[in-house]
Amino acid sequence: MSREIYDCAAGCPVQSTVQIIAGKWKSVILYHLFQGDATRFSTLDRAIPSVTARMLALQLAQLEEDGVIAKQDSDDDRRATEYVLTPFGQTLAPVIEAMAAWGAAYNAREKERV
Repeated sequence: MSREIYDCAAGCPVQSTVQIIAGKWKSVILYHLFQGDATRFSTLDRAIPSVTARMLALQLAQLEEDGVIAKQDSDDDRRATEYVLTPFGQTLAPVIEAMAAWGAAYNAREKERV
């Protein structure tokens, strides 16, 4: 999938980032991948119970196409595939960490309001 490179007014760098991590599940998938070295499809499927297998596969394929993640054969089972962050994908760590921190603060704020 070809992605646009935005070279315009303020806000465009954010738009460039969002086009890569946009989608209901991509940032959640990335969050889980940042928790370990490699993750199998079934592990992600269990970790994100609200996502359908079809949508998970689609979001993983898009992240792979954008060069954020890569598939590799499992060390312990050649028939199993694991997903790992690429060096390019690892550069998203500050973005995902900031989203997680903001989400935790938001959740705490909302609990106090109840």
